[in-house]
Amino acid sequence: MNLFNVYPLYDIEPVKAKGSYLWDKNGEEYLDLYGGHAVISIGHSHPHYVYKLTEQLSNIGFYSNSVKIPIQNELADKLGKLSGYEDYDLFLCNSGAEANENALKTASFFNGRKKVIAFSKAFHGRTAGAVAATDNKAIIAPVNYDEHVSFLPFNDIEALKANVTEETCAVIMEGIQGVGGINVASIEFLKAAREVCDKTGAILILDSVQCGYGRSGKFFSHDFAGIKPDLITTAKGMGNGFPIGGVLISPKFQAKFGMLGTTFGGNHLACAAAVAVLDVMKEENLVENAQKMGDYLFSNLKQIDGIKELRGRGLMVGIEFEQPVDKIRDTLLFDHHIFCGYAGKHTLRLLPSLAIGKAECDRFLEALNQVL
Repeated sequence: MNLFNVYPLYDIEPVKAKGSYLWDKNGEEYLDLYGGHAVISIGHSHPHYVYKLTEQLSNIGFYSNSVKIPIQNELADKLGKLSGYEDYDLFLCNSGAEANENALKTASFFNGRKKVIAFSKAFHGRTAGAVAATDNKAIIAPVNYDEHVSFLPFNDIEALKANVTEETCAVIMEGIQGVGGINVASIEFLKAAREVCDKTGAILILDSVQCGYGRSGKFFSHDFAGIKPDLITTAKGMGNGFPIGGVLISPKFQAKFGMLGTTFGGNHLACAAAVAVLDVMKEENLVENAQKMGDYLFSNLKQIDGIKELRGRGLMVGIEFEQPVDKIRDTLLFDHHIFCGYAGKHTLRLLPSLAIGKAECDRFLEALNQVL
């Protein structure tokens, strides 16, 4: 059997990783400024992270989401305290897409509505087909989202106010769009979304799967606007590469047995990974470091000729060029051994570990100068 060939793969085989670096089978060192789509939040192979997973592996025992698992409560407690959402509840799942689906279900179960407002260039996951292929849809989701989702221009306050009505179930948006090009939601736009949802009874969902967990320089990127969404989805950096996702649910929602469900969500290993991430983020002040290193990158990138536009916050960085970015990205990888990503045809995307230091930033800045 072969792997289903849906990903173009570089001829690079990593065998070891530490911090912001990895090494291939030939011993070549690479600087990782992408972290597998923002999943590496505290750096590769952090000692505390490795210890917590190894410890859990030796005591994994029985797993079922019908019995008490203390490490789930430890995760919820630490996440609430570090994020500032102690009064919210946590539903654990496996991925960002699953988190967003469960957030939409929660919204529709709450207000009984069907219409969903999303935004241009948004990307919330790949799982809607699972609902479409399920016979007893009323148990799994009260809405066929394909029929009821409307897309509005991102950051357009007037369009938002004109289209969110008493028939709207939910408004789902990213505080910073990732795949859509590192587009930052303005503070005014976020506040307007909160206000119009309060006015109409629509549920405000902030997709923080990529832009959350400290990456923006605050725990969630919408924190810059001082708003509190009804539902917050998270994944990626939550487990430092281990698959885990979650929905932070405001006190306005009442849980009911069978309302949401998951097979592997909240398993011991995933929770151990997520607890280790929060421990390291707190101990090493990684949210503050993301802001500091992000400011350092942005201030130095502004001095480089050939860049059309800079977008992002903290360590979620979009560098737009006039020319297509594929040659720049490949030259950085093959000539300078630096992993970067892209968001659209012209934008280089940086999503490094929140523990990155000035030395790694300087190596990238020098390489980018040479490439350009």
